[in-house]
Amino acid sequence: MVLGGSRFGLFGAAGAGGETGQGYFCGGYYGSTKYQYVNRLAFGNETCTAAANTMTGGGYGVGACSNNGVAGYIALGSAAGTDVDKLTFGTEAVATLGTGLSLSRYGTASFANSGTAGYFGGGTTTSYRTETDKYAFSDDSRTTLSSGLSPGRTLGGGFANGSTAGYICGGYTSSASDVVNKWAFSDDSRTTLGTGLSEACYWNSGCANGTTAGYSNLGTANTTSVNKFSFSDDSRSILTSVLSSGSSYPSAVSDNGVAAYFGGGYHSVNTVRKIVYNDDSTSTLASTLTYGIGAGDGMANSAE
Repeated sequence: MVLGGSRFGLFGAAGAGGETGQGYFCGGYYGSTKYQYVNRLAFGNETCTAAANTMTGGGYGVGACSNNGVAGYIALGSAAGTDVDKLTFGTEAVATLGTGLSLSRYGTASFANSGTAGYFGGGTTTSYRTETDKYAFSDDSRTTLSSGLSPGRTLGGGFANGSTAGYICGGYTSSASDVVNKWAFSDDSRTTLGTGLSEACYWNSGCANGTTAGYSNLGTANTTSVNKFSFSDDSRSILTSVLSSGSSYPSAVSDNGVAAYFGGGYHSVNTVRKIVYNDDSTSTLASTLTYGIGAGDGMANSAE
């Protein structure tokens, strides 16, 4: 999931509090069923509805990121190994890009330098991958970075610090990982944070509050806690009792400067938990997702 933004999206009029924008919870699975649903969360009134269109294939291990004010990008994961869908925010039209991922895989983690490029890193084929693909938003062309994940892994979560850097947290590589990799947008070089996640996990998801902090749930660690990384120094703190008990593998979206939202969960959970950025207080939205599923991913067209 990624953030940044424009005040012009599907909803032209401001909602409660003058906020506009939407978050999208994409794909997922339950049991043996893979879903292509897209849930929409209107930030202005915190109402959940179904998006106008679905993904072109149903899948888990989905990766999603956003060029705010323009379009979101969804790597379909297990639905169709290399396919990447593009959801245009103004109309919610969905089309598959002509150029897919550099190799067929599921479980990519994603982040974006909004206005410039989106990134899909890692995943699974017959092994755990390091490849990190970059899509230029100007023409949707794809390149593959020389600096991929370290180590190669699948099912991590990503977020970005504005136009400065992107992060991929956790994942699975023969066992759960607590590693956090960081890519500098200036030259796409990769480093590894000295402080990783508080617990090794996969099926985690992340989002960020602009240039202030990134948030990651802990997926398979089966905890209600969320890790918070301060972008000023990459230090990590732990927010406790944030997520609903039993809401494993939710997806995350961010209303920049306002709140993070963790929605859905593997056991047909349809609730959305909110973290208010100014004090990290939490609540559960009155409105629920149209489709309650987990193990998808989120992206946002967010106000700023």
